[in-house]
Amino acid sequence: MNDYQGFTHLLLRFSQTEIVLRFSEIEAAIGGALPLSARRPQYWANQVKDARGPNKAAREAGFRSFLIAGKDQVRFLRD
Repeated sequence: MNDYQGFTHLLLRFSQTEIVLRFSEIEAAIGGALPLSARRPQYWANQVKDARGPNKAAREAGFRSFLIAGKDQVRFLRD
């Protein structure tokens, strides 16, 4: 099972207002693979009620997330 709480704690350790993480870094933090849908911008939508998985964890850490298309990377901006 993926540890999204661990991902929340990882993000909380950053002091920067902007972080870019590769999918492989996110997967290492959650202890599993991201779904194929993570390659679509909708997966990283910032609506709190619809957030799931690592995006929900990012919201809980105070970050909005944005897919960097074609790079398998996600940009996290602190709210």
